[in-house]
Amino acid sequence: MRSYLDFEKPVADIEAKIEELRAVANGGGAVSIGEELTRLEVKADKALGDLYLSLTPWQKTQVARHPQRPHFYDYVKALVTDFTPLAGDRTFGEDEAIVGGFGRFRGQSVCVMGQEKGWDTDSRIRHNFGMAKPEGYRKARRLMELADQFGLPAISFVDTAGAFPGIEAEERGQAEAIARSTEACLALGAPNVAVVIGEGGSGGAVAIATCNKVLMLEHSIYTVASPEASAAILWKSSSRAEDAATNMKITAQDLLRFGIIDAIIPEPSGGAHRDPQAAIRAAGDAVAKTLAEFKGMEPEAVRDARAAKFLAIGRRA
Repeated sequence: MRSYLDFEKPVADIEAKIEELRAVANGGGAVSIGEELTRLEVKADKALGDLYLSLTPWQKTQVARHPQRPHFYDYVKALVTDFTPLAGDRTFGEDEAIVGGFGRFRGQSVCVMGQEKGWDTDSRIRHNFGMAKPEGYRKARRLMELADQFGLPAISFVDTAGAFPGIEAEERGQAEAIARSTEACLALGAPNVAVVIGEGGSGGAVAIATCNKVLMLEHSIYTVASPEASAAILWKSSSRAEDAATNMKITAQDLLRFGIIDAIIPEPSGGAHRDPQAAIRAAGDAVAKTLAEFKGMEPEAVRDARAAKFLAIGRRA
């Protein structure tokens, strides 16, 4: 069953009428409704397209969080064959908020990792809603060190509200684990590419997204803190999250203009949740194209290119 966001109500109303007409048609009624059905379908498609052409940053935030948006496992199942996940950080334990391992992407051996938010109550709790603890980032670091040892490219699928902020995470060295994971990204001699598929929140995202290329799906967000947290800090009220989202410049379009990301991956009309397979194929094509740019580069050249990318952020020409 399709889930609609608040601002999608005009489209929801039209599509509800379409479903009613289809039910009548399936019931074997004598009245021909083909023309009316076609007219409403065209109207719904146009309304949806117009709506998504002018989304506000806050509306994009809602789309990025849509419960039916494809998650990490969806991308891996569709794009990676022979995927073998690895568990544990060899220090404390396993953290299922970050999932990672090795497999083959379009015939090429790769390291794959990303945050998994879960798809129902049980899995969301098990994956901690994609908010990793230190052991998750230490696992990511372990994966990247293995990838570097064997010269394998690394692909990160980013989808997290941020690193887990609980007391136990701080006690086990959350900041240090994030920093070490970021350091491992920078040290890779093989190319790495990150795709922000939903939310890219704070250091929790940067820890696996400090890559040669950072790509974003069209309606994803990438931010130093969630709009709600930023509103609580700036205005002492999370109710001003919409204002925060607008002023923080968190959309793919803004971030491409600032040079923080490298490319935007178009989404199907109505967002990735409307046609997950099309969105996943587009992401796969973008990743393949990006990795091809680094084919044959020496490890030191790959590291230098990555360092230059991040050192250039914020500099004026």
